[in-house]
Amino acid sequence: MLHDLVVVGAGPVGATLALALRDADLDLVVLDSRAADTPFRSDRSLALSHGARLILERLDVWPRLSANRDAVTPIRSIDISQAGGFGMARLDASDHDLPALGYVVSYRALQAAFDATFRAAGIAIRFDATVQRAGGTPAYAAVDLASAGADCITARLAAVADGAGARVEGIRRDRNDYGRVAVTAKVASARPHDGRAFERFTRDGPVALLPEGDGYGVVWTMTPASAERVLALSDDDFLDALSAHFGSCVERFARVSARRKFPLALEIARPTIGTRVVVIGNAAQSLHPVAGQGFNLGMRDAFELAQVIIDTPQHRLGDARMLETYAKRRRPDRLSGIAFTHGLVQVFGNDLPFVRWSRGFALTALDAVPAAKRAFARAMLFGIH
Repeated sequence: MLHDLVVVGAGPVGATLALALRDADLDLVVLDSRAADTPFRSDRSLALSHGARLILERLDVWPRLSANRDAVTPIRSIDISQAGGFGMARLDASDHDLPALGYVVSYRALQAAFDATFRAAGIAIRFDATVQRAGGTPAYAAVDLASAGADCITARLAAVADGAGARVEGIRRDRNDYGRVAVTAKVASARPHDGRAFERFTRDGPVALLPEGDGYGVVWTMTPASAERVLALSDDDFLDALSAHFGSCVERFARVSARRKFPLALEIARPTIGTRVVVIGNAAQSLHPVAGQGFNLGMRDAFELAQVIIDTPQHRLGDARMLETYAKRRRPDRLSGIAFTHGLVQVFGNDLPFVRWSRGFALTALDAVPAAKRAFARAMLFGIH
């Protein structure tokens, strides 16, 4: 049986694509490696931009997510600074007539909101479906499942939104290891955060405090060896080390929980389209968490692909012309997001004195020139189009 579209991965990016197509009268198959009705084993925090919120509103996901008050924390302002140098910039939602620049959300709550919206829309997810390979011929895309004896799924187009390991023919992934890891944690502070986030650049890499619930989510970049030492510290010693590293912007931290680490690397799919296949989200690009661009870029991938599919006649779905149209539309935003994130890591990871002075002047100019600040904020809110 030839379907119109098979979506590999029902996480937030794949789910965005499927929900954006719910009224498109397509024969749609959604695959996910999760077991049905199985709670998530762990949670993590995501930084959603205002633009991502607008997408979630159009998909009817945002009302379900925001109804869980503990799952969503607005980011009303962001302070950007560097350790050991001058210069600071502040972005404020009120300067853009917005309720928030973005939101810190629970991944578990976001996925639950997507799943509930799927059920309400009558879209079925085929669970326990781990994809081993996706490829295509000029006539159709073919998706092979890992389970023994499973039938190959064929469709006019396969969209791979699962960056966890499906092999996609004709598309390679280039990896640049930053040689750093991110230590994440949740901390409480003595004073309310009022929705204020901090991004501070240090010689070891960026450290971010994101308002989350009544405390902060920490993303602290360091070498792998330093991460082992920091994670072995007692709670009090960990908080002392964080305070010393971060500086005096925030009063002493009170408690810490949920300490973890993960390696930092830039992974880019080249190209993002193959023969009747396309990769989106983390399958297309996996970015350093600085400035919180990766997830939001993936959301825009999915929403833009949905618009191209809607505008394409059924008989042309998945053909080379349609896929080139999608790739061309996404190229400016995607490449700019990758360059912006990688550039921040490279420039702010260099501690040479003349570079530190240049960064200071750049931060000062960003804060002092309204047009520059608006352009910078708009790119973070909506991407580059």
